[in-house]
Amino acid sequence: MIWSIAELIQRQVSRGSKRPMLFYGEQTLSYGDIDAQADRVAAGLHAAGLSAGDRVALLDKNSPEQFEILFGNSKAGVVTVPINWRLSPDEVIYILNHSEARIVFVGAEFAEPLMQRRAKLEREVRIIVMDEDAGDAYSLWLTAAPTTAPRIETKPDDVSLQLYTSGTTGRPKGVMLTSRNLFTLLNASDDLWGLDSHSISIVCMPLFHIGGIGWALACLLHGGAVCLTREFEPKSMLATIEAHKATHANFVPAMLAALTDAAQHVEYDYSSLALILYGTAPISKPLLMASMRTFGCCFNQVYGLTETTSAITQLDWDDHKAGLDRLQSAGRAYPWIELKIVDPNSERQCRSGETGELWVKSAQNMKGYWRDPEATLRSQKPGGWLATGDAGYLDEDGYLFLTDRVKDMIVSGGENIYPAEVERVLVEHDMVNEVAVIGIPHDRWGEEVKAMVVPASDVRLDEAELIDWCREHLARYKCPKSVDFIDALPRNATGKVLKRILREPYWCEKDRAIN
Repeated sequence: MIWSIAELIQRQVSRGSKRPMLFYGEQTLSYGDIDAQADRVAAGLHAAGLSAGDRVALLDKNSPEQFEILFGNSKAGVVTVPINWRLSPDEVIYILNHSEARIVFVGAEFAEPLMQRRAKLEREVRIIVMDEDAGDAYSLWLTAAPTTAPRIETKPDDVSLQLYTSGTTGRPKGVMLTSRNLFTLLNASDDLWGLDSHSISIVCMPLFHIGGIGWALACLLHGGAVCLTREFEPKSMLATIEAHKATHANFVPAMLAALTDAAQHVEYDYSSLALILYGTAPISKPLLMASMRTFGCCFNQVYGLTETTSAITQLDWDDHKAGLDRLQSAGRAYPWIELKIVDPNSERQCRSGETGELWVKSAQNMKGYWRDPEATLRSQKPGGWLATGDAGYLDEDGYLFLTDRVKDMIVSGGENIYPAEVERVLVEHDMVNEVAVIGIPHDRWGEEVKAMVVPASDVRLDEAELIDWCREHLARYKCPKSVDFIDALPRNATGKVLKRILREPYWCEKDRAIN
């Protein structure tokens, strides 16, 4: 078993330093190449006065340098804080201040806005710019660093990563993940996903997301190679799969939709693919079936949170072949994971089939939220349980069915309505591409249901037709009272729909977001 990021690369170098580790554009970098650079990063951090437990931030799109810094940070015993590069400069400043980062490594395209707001930093933060050869540049800093890394002893329960939540509501929180949190899942990833030293894995999800960084480390842990892309572009992604004979990939549903569409217009060879992992957002049955036909490989759905260090349940390929009813499930918990459903008000454990809030007990559960004891206390329950904030139910066979976020629940006339239930019905309509359901104020009922629909291309949809469609499949009180047609749903960097943006016009004059 391996229990640290530093140990991972040391193990692989000992097995053959010249083996390919990263494919990036025209570059091929070996385990030895990245390890040598990581040694310099660790030595440079040590020379700069950083010690174990200090925070070092990363702000850039996917790049090989991020792996050098990630492994170097681990060798130095410091905590890596990846930052979402899609955030505004002021939001980046907030995370740098909140995390108490000593150094931030920043991509050149994000450096100038950060420099302009340097006065807003609450403490001295050294800004080291990548992709530049002048001033405080990464290449010069690295060249000046010693070549031998310091020998720092770390423990499995030391914090290794601090990932910030997407901030779909309020300020983002810093999720502290230990090496034990991370490697509990990674050490089992060969059995779960068939990863080995011959695997070549596509990493196109951003490395500031647990689904990006965790997926990459899973492949590297078993000695495979990673095809890293700076950004996701469907046609070039299909070409990359063919060129490198990729065996494994991890996509969000929005990516699968784009890839499946692109595959209808260009011909590439996907026969090397053994497994596609998908998750982070709901997927429609038509999209899943089309993706399975297009790529012809095994599909596994995973569900998890940043706070649970990625996946905690899985819907296996055998379940995908079992039929459409099973495809609505998020799968079953891994053997080391305990799940239970509780009433969100009384915390009474629910019966099979009864909807409530999902709680998780696992070695993957986060250490807590950095500098936020109140949020940590709300999330962490007695007995080692973590309240996820997700609503759902468990069937008699232990399959998890997710219905919504507890906080997204609509209360209309005293009835609880989970938007995801309404969304699942609407997305089954042939003329609906995407949909988000929200609650808006109603003077009599408190809230009423509203649907925001992205129609299929070149289609004129009628509001009454969609409402009637819902009435055929849902209780009347759950059906939308109004439908708006929009070009696209607002999403964050990981593909999650930002419902607060959809709600804002309706709730901005209210003193609270429930009525």
